[in-house]
Amino acid sequence: MKRLEGNRVLVTGAASGIGQATTLRLLEEGAAVVAADISADGLDKTRAMAGEAGTAGRLSTLEMNIGDEASVVDGVRSAVGALGGLDSLVNSAGILRAAHTHQMSLQDWNQIIGVNLTGTFLVVREALPTLLTNPRSAIVNFSSTSASFAHPYMAAYAASKGGIQSFTHALALEYAKQGLRAVCVAPGSIKSGITDATAGYLPPDSDWSLLAKLSPIMPTTLESSGAPMADPGAVAGVIAMLVSDDGAFITGTEIRIDGGTHA
Repeated sequence: MKRLEGNRVLVTGAASGIGQATTLRLLEEGAAVVAADISADGLDKTRAMAGEAGTAGRLSTLEMNIGDEASVVDGVRSAVGALGGLDSLVNSAGILRAAHTHQMSLQDWNQIIGVNLTGTFLVVREALPTLLTNPRSAIVNFSSTSASFAHPYMAAYAASKGGIQSFTHALALEYAKQGLRAVCVAPGSIKSGITDATAGYLPPDSDWSLLAKLSPIMPTTLESSGAPMADPGAVAGVIAMLVSDDGAFITGTEIRIDGGTHA
């Protein structure tokens, strides 16, 4: 029997990067998954990859914009209906914008907070009633190493991820007696759509020496925006553990996955 056989999971941000890798890993381990994202083309790629792996029969895809409340309400309802319930939620969706803080517009600040932090809240809020019908359920939210360690030009992104960490701690305590576990993963130096675009987001006059310490000490196999990176599967494997019974005593904490960047 596979570790996640019978487990029903909603994964957001599933059209690329870590969300896509997580979707494929959960399917590989036997779960039924609804893969949600704003990108229809990316979801098609995720489905094609699942088809190549022979797991597409347990995959449903869903276009959902976590920055829009109505989209989340309808999307989570559809996901629960497609799965016939919900055992775990993985909130991978998010965006990154970079700027000198004194030059950041309120519009950009609100967009980052609105998608990353408020979007995570909206998906959790809508999923909770179904998750709480189970005696053992799990939420995995996405923080970042930027929530705890300085990442220049990314103040809004860091603030959103720090908020997600605090939000997750509150969830863990509030719903522990009902069998819900809530955990954050905090990736760093993991190749994704966000990291691929980071160099384009940074201000033209960025001081690259400030980014020098953001390098992993473990060997890496990939590169993104000129920096050494690990494959998204490094995070997907941890998430598979967290939503399985192997993670049954883990809640209210963060797991940093950064190859020792901040050791």
